[in-house]
Amino acid sequence: MIQFLRGPARWLANALVLVAGLGAGQPASAQDRRDEQFYYPGSFNWQFLKRYPDAARLFNAFDYGHAVLYEILYTRRGDDAQRRLADEFQYLTTDLLVHPPRFAIAEEAVMPSYAKLAWRAKEMFDWAHMLHRQIYDAYAEPRLTPAARDSLIERLTDYYLSRRGYAFAAKPKSMSLMDDQYFSQAFRRFEPRFNGLIWAYHWLQVGLYEPFAAYRTPAEQTKAVQETVARFWAMLHSSPSRMPRVMPMTATIAPVFARRHPRAAAIFDNLHMTHDIISDILVSDSVPSGRKRDVIYAQLREMADSTGQVMTWEDWWEMGEMMGGVEAMGGPPN
Repeated sequence: MIQFLRGPARWLANALVLVAGLGAGQPASAQDRRDEQFYYPGSFNWQFLKRYPDAARLFNAFDYGHAVLYEILYTRRGDDAQRRLADEFQYLTTDLLVHPPRFAIAEEAVMPSYAKLAWRAKEMFDWAHMLHRQIYDAYAEPRLTPAARDSLIERLTDYYLSRRGYAFAAKPKSMSLMDDQYFSQAFRRFEPRFNGLIWAYHWLQVGLYEPFAAYRTPAEQTKAVQETVARFWAMLHSSPSRMPRVMPMTATIAPVFARRHPRAAAIFDNLHMTHDIISDILVSDSVPSGRKRDVIYAQLREMADSTGQVMTWEDWWEMGEMMGGVEAMGGPPN
């Protein structure tokens, strides 16, 4: 069993452990091609981190939270998994999110067993998270006019979709994929508090678009970003009562953004649904351990497919109210 460190040096130390061990003993049939693609180039990159560091660094902590969740669900069972998740919930909400890493983490160092099981899932999530970050950067670049910014976000979405095989569909997929399969909802029943934390992450990830989309001046945007981050912290301080009770949907949490950029909004909903789907597969006893990779990869293919199991745009816009409205999803961002 690989043991991982905590503290200031843990990311580098854990990455070195991983380099030595990732892939060892892995059969060739279970290996994935590890091809990666980097940011769409432009001077706007990393503007969000520069101008809103307290918000931007939270996403490094979110990456750890997703990674450690999958590693525990894949390698631990029953009471042991719940104890580990309780420890990680405490660590995340009282330590790591309070003092988030300055730099992105090497997720493979946190989830070595899961990364070997489902590299493509890890890569699809990373690619969608990159789109998240680049859209924040586009919004934070003060030299762009509103029209130029909207045009850039659409180009970023095109660039994201150009990576075939790793991009989530740019049309809203049916919610039944998350809620009505034979393994569905297993994780939220198993560990509702940690599930609420994940949904709070997703609330902030889409909620932070709305201050930029709805307000024009930098002062208004800065104030609204601060309010959105403060609402996120209020969720954590009052957990689980103020955490989302259903998965936050982009059209409900960030309606101005979603109307301007519906493809990106649908991509993010599909990403967040897939986070839930994989958690359910990993924890569900209905999916045998030897079948988890195959089932995960089948779900990835489904979530990348824009030709089947999709909602109409009209149904997508109405879905939020059918699920309980914005208050059930954590409330408005500001």
